[in-house]
Amino acid sequence: METSAIDQARAAEFAPETTYLETAHCGLLPRRTVEAVKALAEENATGRGTGMGSAEAVEAARADFAGLVGVAPDRVANGGSVAAHVALVAASLPSGSEVLAPEGDFSSVVSPFAVRGDLKMRYVPLAALAEAVRPGTALVAFSAVQSSDGRIADLDAIRAAAAGYGARTLLDASQAAGWLPLDAGAYDYTVTGAFKFLLCPRGTSFLTVTEQAQEDLRVLYAGWMSAAEPWQSTYGPVGRLAASARRFDEPTSFLAYHGAAQSLALLAGIGTTALHAHATGLAARFRVGLAGIGHEAWPGESAVVAVPGLGEREAELARAGVRVSNRAGNLRAAFHLYNTEADVDRALDVLSG
Repeated sequence: METSAIDQARAAEFAPETTYLETAHCGLLPRRTVEAVKALAEENATGRGTGMGSAEAVEAARADFAGLVGVAPDRVANGGSVAAHVALVAASLPSGSEVLAPEGDFSSVVSPFAVRGDLKMRYVPLAALAEAVRPGTALVAFSAVQSSDGRIADLDAIRAAAAGYGARTLLDASQAAGWLPLDAGAYDYTVTGAFKFLLCPRGTSFLTVTEQAQEDLRVLYAGWMSAAEPWQSTYGPVGRLAASARRFDEPTSFLAYHGAAQSLALLAGIGTTALHAHATGLAARFRVGLAGIGHEAWPGESAVVAVPGLGEREAELARAGVRVSNRAGNLRAAFHLYNTEADVDRALDVLSG
């Protein structure tokens, strides 16, 4: 019997020992990813390799991420955390700039701006974000999908409002990339922690920058790897930086990126369209099942489902082998390629008692 690419990937790459619905916290690593990390670690332990890692793997990860979010690889900077990418943008804003953000967005999206102390921070409810853009707003910083409850922002309206007032946009795609079709090139900056729905090891993150926005960013992490010719720039100040977004790369964690190259190739082979249909289909089944046992989830079509006031049942579900999250009092479940209808039904069985 012919099986889908998702079925094939699930069978070949994953063997969860729990009903794992916690991808919004941390995705499961494919077998091929684990093997790639182990292989490099063994090289470093035995002296068989250079002790560094493969630049080709790093560039393969950059290229596959770029393809998943719809930009060219030369618009992607690699890094290790969303907070560091956001801090780069925050450090580049003029003193007194107004930054508009949703109330309760993830800390890494807003804290690098807030701690500067000389920026004007303004917070509004997510649903009012587009209408809150005004003359003088320099940047709108927000998540595509809210971490606490899975709500999807009105991406088109926010982009249009920002463009109308000449404001830049920074989109956090950490809870979206890997299942939600995105055009990263439609935003001045996107930041993505890749250890969630992109199934990469922690220590892998990506920044996308439009060509125009690149002119505003400071190069804070300059080193030989950010040079136009890295191997000719290992001593003394870098003479010429890379013309691409690579000049904004953070120092590379090669173990993480060796794994990331494998995870991103796996997802690229399946495609975001198929991943979106699979994940949102399971989420819809969960929402219907929740309503049937008297629980109302946040409405919408997100792959991340949150039930207000039910977060306290996280421990009970964990004892039953069902992994979910408690976020801001919400019981949060997230669905991805390794999940099945049986996972949905198992979680509903436990919740129904």
